[in-house]
Amino acid sequence: MNVIVVGCGKVGYTLAETLCSENHDVTVIDTNEDKIERISNNLDVVGVRGNGASYRVLQEAGVEDCDVLIACTSQDEVNMLCCLIARKAGKCRTIARVRDPNYYSEIGFIQEELGLSLCINPELAAASACYQLLRTPSAMELDDFAKGQVEMITFDLPKDSPWLDKKLMDITRENRFSFLAAIVLRDHKALIPNGNTVLTKGDRISVMLPTRNATKILSHAGIPYRPIRKVMIAAGGNVGYYLAKKLGEDRIDVTIIEPIRRRCEELNDLLPQASIIHGDACNERLLVEEHIDEMDAFVALTGNDSENIMMGLFANRYCPGKLITRVNKVTIGEVIQELPLGSIVSPKELTAEKILSYVRAINNRDPSNTMDAVYRLAGDQVESLAFTVHTASPVTGKRLMDLPIRPDILVCAIIRKNAVTIPTGQDMIQPGDQVVIVTNRRGIRSLNDILK
Repeated sequence: MNVIVVGCGKVGYTLAETLCSENHDVTVIDTNEDKIERISNNLDVVGVRGNGASYRVLQEAGVEDCDVLIACTSQDEVNMLCCLIARKAGKCRTIARVRDPNYYSEIGFIQEELGLSLCINPELAAASACYQLLRTPSAMELDDFAKGQVEMITFDLPKDSPWLDKKLMDITRENRFSFLAAIVLRDHKALIPNGNTVLTKGDRISVMLPTRNATKILSHAGIPYRPIRKVMIAAGGNVGYYLAKKLGEDRIDVTIIEPIRRRCEELNDLLPQASIIHGDACNERLLVEEHIDEMDAFVALTGNDSENIMMGLFANRYCPGKLITRVNKVTIGEVIQELPLGSIVSPKELTAEKILSYVRAINNRDPSNTMDAVYRLAGDQVESLAFTVHTASPVTGKRLMDLPIRPDILVCAIIRKNAVTIPTGQDMIQPGDQVVIVTNRRGIRSLNDILK
């Protein structure tokens, strides 16, 4: 597919990198010549210098032959105008990054009037990811499917876990509720396990299960449940605002530490239920004075990775509860995996996942099924994908054990008429089902690709 990305900032670069890895033809547009030169040197893209809201520049970038245009500059108005002009000039699908809460509250009207195919708010996506993690605080990562009916929960096995040194098939037999171990991360290497896989000390495990069983499975693995009642948020930008609003609706006590006085005044008006503290969250003395040791969770959400990492390391010493750290620069991911920073949330990666899911869905020429979601897991080594089955195909009507499924693919869940099944070899996929798979194979676009 021909894809144009307008804006070569952090999000734009990540998107271009992801789309290139999927073998799409990518053209990038930016007004900054240095950014164009950098991305052109590092990635297999065509760079065009100019204003993406200019009809002439879009023509130069090939908008008339474009399949999808993604506008992700730092200015919402420019993004929406880019999409409007591209829609008129090239009749392509358009995706806009819209961050301002005022615009996003009217996003339905804006999307319809501008003919936008998709609107992305990285900050809202990051806040939603943080909120999910706070709902299940023992999870290191959490992704949901089928409108929240099924979850993939990732957690570290405690050193005294009753699961240690046991085969997965034996652990499954001991439980009265269904779940499936989908990924085992061991020594930074992701394994797609089977029933004979033995769990060992230091393993990080991802399990697929009905959402209602999340607390039960964590308890069975030896992880105590600690409810979240008090949360401290470092930085009151858009992510902090969205998260505090969600937590306030659940009547959770929220303290926000924000260094800009004017923003503090705005937050006082926007979030009357929250405590807004003017100060620098990198100041250890301030965090102690604001009782970080009494918090059930600490969330570092500044736009500066170094500050977030330093705050996360400090919070790990003093905060007894959940720790979430925002990290924007994905290239340092392998380094920070060794640090006690709790759950890592990246707005860029969340945005890339959502757009990748959309691009793969429209690139899927198979009418028997459509792709609903893509999540990248285990340090980007594994993907979890969700499909909706529309008509009969090679994967339907046969027991899973009778299908020639590739060895690096695991069928993790089947949702049929709102009933969740964690499948065994005896189960079948039928038209109308939603199916979730896990794989370390890249580029899967259709559910039929799971077959040899």
